[in-house]
Amino acid sequence: MSAFLEAQGWGELTPVPLAGDASFRRYFRLRGNARRAVVMDAPPPHEDVRPYTAVAALLLELGFSAPEVFAMDAGNGFLLIEDFGDDTYTRLLDRGAGEGVLYALAVDTLIALQRAVARCGAPDLQRYDAERLLAEAALLVDWYAPAALGSPLSERVREEYLGIWRAVLAHAFLPTETLVLRDYHVGNLMLLPDRPGVRRCGILDFQDAVVGPASYDLVSLIRDARRDVPAGLRDAMIERYFAAFPSLDRPAFLRSAAMLAAQRNCKILGIFTRLWKRDGKPAYLGHIPRIWRLLDEDLAHPDLAPVKRWLDRHLPRKARIIPDARNWR
Repeated sequence: MSAFLEAQGWGELTPVPLAGDASFRRYFRLRGNARRAVVMDAPPPHEDVRPYTAVAALLLELGFSAPEVFAMDAGNGFLLIEDFGDDTYTRLLDRGAGEGVLYALAVDTLIALQRAVARCGAPDLQRYDAERLLAEAALLVDWYAPAALGSPLSERVREEYLGIWRAVLAHAFLPTETLVLRDYHVGNLMLLPDRPGVRRCGILDFQDAVVGPASYDLVSLIRDARRDVPAGLRDAMIERYFAAFPSLDRPAFLRSAAMLAAQRNCKILGIFTRLWKRDGKPAYLGHIPRIWRLLDEDLAHPDLAPVKRWLDRHLPRKARIIPDARNWR
């Protein structure tokens, strides 16, 4: 990192650590001499900075606020990027900022992004296809279930789960596809009050972007695994979204949203367990009760009845717990 910063003319400044995230990436702030920037340390082979730079360039080209990339060392996994400051939505909400205003801006930004993609065409990114969604749903049976039950599920039971999801996900797609940022939630959004329109919403953590159903990012925002979003606010944001797309097939969109919300929550149960077990990050386990509550709501959709039956049989209420290391074998 020192050599990278020296080569870019920032060597005289001391990097100050910022909060990390659920990946292997780390972030450091540089400030001094009226300049400021952030260093992303994304160590290969665990991380690859090139997708981040590609999606950042796309978002900037479309007129949205992604951090500008000042310099890159892909071989060593370093980026020097624009510093958006400290006002993440999460921090603002914790300080009492108005939920309605912030969420409305986030939904308007998502609407504008999807409209821009519709005008310009879907980008050349990987598709969020059924097999990829299925592999993510499998994280529940591969990580969460063994931790909660104390032993792995049998291969037969695992394959039954995957077969059910394979059938369900066939109906999760919409006629047109768009850019899906995948982690569009308040922890990855920032308020930039000096910018106009939807550019006031700064977008972070988009390196895993894909092309897929428009319902996914809306679900990620309003059914947040890390934060309780009031039901009235969720409903208002859904109506705000529909008002922007009056010709949208509402039942098909809501069905897609329910399926992808359930898939996402199954995935997150597995990811948060893996973060504890593999990566030594137990703090994420505290969100598991909320994720189960959200998943229970998702499973009320009739098309998800097969998933609900499987979970009720193999992960009953008494197994829907915060995993404990003593249960792991």
